[in-house]
Amino acid sequence: MNAGPDAWTHTTVLLAEAVEALVHVPDGRYVDGTFGRGGHARAILARLSPQGRLIAFDKDPQAIRLGESLADARLQLVHASFAGMRQVLAQHGITQVQGVLLDLGVSSPQLDDPARGFSFRFDAPLDMRMDTSRGETAAEFLARADERLLTQVIRDYGEERFAVQVAKALVARRQGGAAIRTTGELAQVVAGAVKTREPGQNPATRTFQALRIHVNAELEELEQGLSATLELLAPSGRLVVISFHSLEDRIVKSFIARESRDEPDRRAPFAPPRPSRLRALGRIRAGAAEVAANPRARSAVMRVAERTAVPYASVTPAPGRGLGGKRV
Repeated sequence: MNAGPDAWTHTTVLLAEAVEALVHVPDGRYVDGTFGRGGHARAILARLSPQGRLIAFDKDPQAIRLGESLADARLQLVHASFAGMRQVLAQHGITQVQGVLLDLGVSSPQLDDPARGFSFRFDAPLDMRMDTSRGETAAEFLARADERLLTQVIRDYGEERFAVQVAKALVARRQGGAAIRTTGELAQVVAGAVKTREPGQNPATRTFQALRIHVNAELEELEQGLSATLELLAPSGRLVVISFHSLEDRIVKSFIARESRDEPDRRAPFAPPRPSRLRALGRIRAGAAEVAANPRARSAVMRVAERTAVPYASVTPAPGRGLGGKRV
């Protein structure tokens, strides 16, 4: 018997910690950039006043359909990537929000549904798209990509040291007239190309991660979403990001670190630096009890930052320099 889409449950990682860090103005407007199965969204709505509002984005049409069962006038669901949140909100007259939450990666229902093609645990069509209504599937990408591109994707997005060998094996399989169409076929080819295995890890893990990230443009959309957040957050607004692998976390960490520094204007070296736009508030990992209850929480890293409220004109000149750029 095939399970329906609502049969796959999702245990929300760092639920209490994320909502506690995010919601600091009950009357405010908030963005949930990755609605999923609505775990964070429900908890956010529970913290909001009747005047509060939550705009939730998700690329997955299945998530949006299931979210429509949440009968709450304060919730607006948007079938789109959070990368375009600024443009979507502008269409609704919203130019500032009090917080943005991004819970990155693939959800448990997506992994556990064989039809989605995210997991090598099932032999199913090799899809991997988070938005099944558009875009190229992983199978279609493998059918056209040359060895150089395959190597680059598997090395950069999967951090696979045998990327060259895996790419060669994939191209050889295709040239032999047997296109890869299922997750099982892909896992079999990768297993033959990866010479040593990390303890407890399937040899196809890194290649599957790489293809999923590439097909969904996950890292590019993360960078776009972070930039949009910076423009949307009101003073003292919160950015909360939960990452599940080092590639994501590295981007988030670098972004917060960069925006937390005062930045000199290279065109006017004696002018006061542009003040920092964010203030890092902390980094949180799942506790032992949560990891024991939900092993997928083991790799989760939550970073929190706050939008600063220092206007440029009010910045005090650096010692020894005047506002006009001359030494004093």
